Amino acid sequence: MSVSETIASVLTGFDYASRAIVGARDNQEDACQFAKVGSPGTLPLGRHGARRNGTLLAVLADGMGGHAGGAEASSTACASFVEAYEAGDATVSGRLAGALAASNRAIAAALDRDRSLAGMGCTLIGAAFTPAGIAWVSVGDSPLLLFRSGKLYQLNEDHSLGPMLDKLADQGEISLEEAQNNPRRHFLLAALTGGEIEMVDLASTVVPLRAGDVVLLASDGIDVLDHGELADLLAAHADDRPEALAEAVLAAIEAQAAPNQDNATVMAVKPVFGG
Repeated sequence: MSVSETIASVLTGFDYASRAIVGARDNQEDACQFAKVGSPGTLPLGRHGARRNGTLLAVLADGMGGHAGGAEASSTACASFVEAYEAGDATVSGRLAGALAASNRAIAAALDRDRSLAGMGCTLIGAAFTPAGIAWVSVGDSPLLLFRSGKLYQLNEDHSLGPMLDKLADQGEISLEEAQNNPRRHFLLAALTGGEIEMVDLASTVVPLRAGDVVLLASDGIDVLDHGELADLLAAHADDRPEALAEAVLAAIEAQAAPNQDNATVMAVKPVFGG
């Protein structure tokens, strides 16, 4: 996929929605938030909630560290990310990096206030949708996905053991089944815990968007669907609004009836174009 292809029409805004399920867990430790960034006078709402001009910010965090800790970490990270991004005055990339750092500091501050939350943390994806396209920052294993022309691409890096196991399978060191069923597959190599962040994926360039594209931010509860199944599902719902897309993905996850189904959150964004 080339990220430098010419776009014939003008990207004028975004249509977006989010949905979440608890799965087989006792509570919800995912959090997500959309924010419309810029001056209210220059960023009026378009039809169906689409943001016209300016930037749409989407952030999703998947908490860990027990019931209270996971929910606290994810909600704290999302709120701090949005606040810091909105207050920033650097480039989009600089604002994303600064917002990530602010989220990590906010988790550290929460731990200082309440030591019973020790061990809490979260993964995080922050995506800025601008007239030029999408840029992102992420830590952890929550995927940022682009569906385009019938194909599904993961834009961000996966900071878990999953890619390493898949590479071993590709090299014939282990079987594909062993890679997919390894109990440590989702072991995180990086997360926001209030300390040093071991790995960060900060987009080096903006990825232009096209008419018909769908972007998904998701927590790793979506992993019960492989990319082929998810691509087929998105193709079948290509003309649907984002809320219907998100609901269809979550319905497909629930239909898997996985006994240990994690929380699953999906944020769906579709670019709106005009001539």
